[in-house]
Parts: sequence; C-alpha cells; structure tokens
Amino acid sequence: MRIHALLSSLLLATSVHAAPAMAPDDLGHFLDDKGLLSQMSQMRQSVTNKASDLVVNALGFLGVPYRMGGNSVETGFDCSGFVKAMYEQTVGLILPRKAEQQAAATQQIDRSELQPGDLVFFNTLRRAFSHVGIYIGDGKFIHSPKPGAQVRVENMGISYWSHRFDGARRVTPSETVNNLSSAATADAGLR
Repeated sequence: MRIHALLSSLLLATSVHAAPAMAPDDLGHFLDDKGLLSQMSQMRQSVTNKASDLVVNALGFLGVPYRMGGNSVETGFDCSGFVKAMYEQTVGLILPRKAEQQAAATQQIDRSELQPGDLVFFNTLRRAFSHVGIYIGDGKFIHSPKPGAQVRVENMGISYWSHRFDGARRVTPSETVNNLSSAATADAGLR
C-alpha cells in the first residue's frame, strides 16, 4: 500500500515538473526517458523477491518441533519465535517477540489483500492475536502450532482457523521501525 502511495506521489511530482498539459502517453514516455519506469519495476520486483525468499526459507523449516519460547531450529519454535526468526534471517527485519506485539508493530490489511509473506493472526487462547503465522498464498499459512506438533502448512479455510481468524498484517520496514520505537518507549515507561 505504501509503495502505491510512493509511486503515485512520484508520478504526480514528475508530471508537475514535466509539462503543464501532458497527455498520459506523453507522461509514460517522460517517465521512461528518465528511467523512472524501470526503477518502479525494479522496486516492485524487489518486494516480490523478498516475499518469495521469505516463504521459501520458511518452508525449509517444515518439521521443526514446537517449543514454548523457542526461536531457533536448535531449540524449536513457538509461533511468534518462528515468525521473528524468518523475518530476521530472510528480510533482515527484527520483529517483536510476542504475537500481539508483532500485530501492533505491523500494518493492518484486509484479508482480501493478503500476499505471500504477510502475517496472519488467530485468537486461539481466548485473546486477540494469541497466534501468528506467515501467509504463503492460496489460502494457506505456515506456522509452529502447539506443543507436540511441528512447523507445518495449514489451510486458513478449514473451520478451526476460519473461526479464529483475527486479522492480517503486512510487515513494512518503515512502519515496523516506527512501531518498534513506540513500543520500546512505552516499555521503558513501564519499568
């Protein structure tokens, strides 16, 4: 969503500086001449590649056992530890440790906007955002579900998950950094 706003702002800014009455075809030629179309395409491709890398990396951890408080392949993963580790290893972003903190540090999106790499949250302990997984596409997500289980892929459409769906979030670097700073400030005030 932020990329679309950035692209729109870029288009508006370049059209203002280009010519007062530029036709859509002329604007396209102007952007192409300045190399802006290829830059926008590269940005879009970079975002797609990172999401694909994240999903592929996460799938490489199928079968790793669940462990409460776990956040590595050596110790096992709980749900939020798994998400945190995947984002840190693949994208280089450090997310908060707990599922509800991850929800607070990311951008809310509608379920219809889900893309691979987005976070999906569920109410599994009678409280909001008590479980988290990574959306992989086609209505499926990967997660570390519960004690005695292993990292696995599940369908969000089955009754258990669809009744407990609590929302979707997108991890955006600027949004995450701003929300992490706010959370750190709030935590410091509580101590």
